[in-house]
Amino acid sequence: MSVETASACLARYGRQQDILFFDRSSATVELAAQALHTEGCRIAKTLSFLTKEGPILVVTAGDARIDNARYKARFGQKAKMLTPDQVVEWTTHPVGGVCPFGVPENVTVYLDESLRRFETVYPACGSGNSAICLTCDELYTYGGATGWVDVCKGWRDEE
Repeated sequence: MSVETASACLARYGRQQDILFFDRSSATVELAAQALHTEGCRIAKTLSFLTKEGPILVVTAGDARIDNARYKARFGQKAKMLTPDQVVEWTTHPVGGVCPFGVPENVTVYLDESLRRFETVYPACGSGNSAICLTCDELYTYGGATGWVDVCKGWRDEE
């Protein structure tokens, strides 16, 4: 059902036919980069957290990691990732296929600044063997993002 939900969301923009499916897993940054023959940093990984206001998704570059101090400064609390069961319950997508496409309206989506260095990125599409190539503007629009955040480390030259 998750791939169908993501596909239906992308269909609203005429992009469902652009979803790529692989014969092997693309459920991690490394596996997705191998399947797509690209650098891991260009994989748009979607991380899921529980905040006081409810579940949120933060889409980051594949080489970025959550910076606890920046996360706390932005969201007013320590980062608390969802459990695998909560991920499916609140996003409808399984771990390894989590994406911002077709998630319930009570899930807030943010894009991290780490993505802006790329012309195109590859988020999953609701399964551990799917992806789509999108610009950051397309990812923002199709994913229903609320805004950009700067909550990651490990991707800047000075870090």
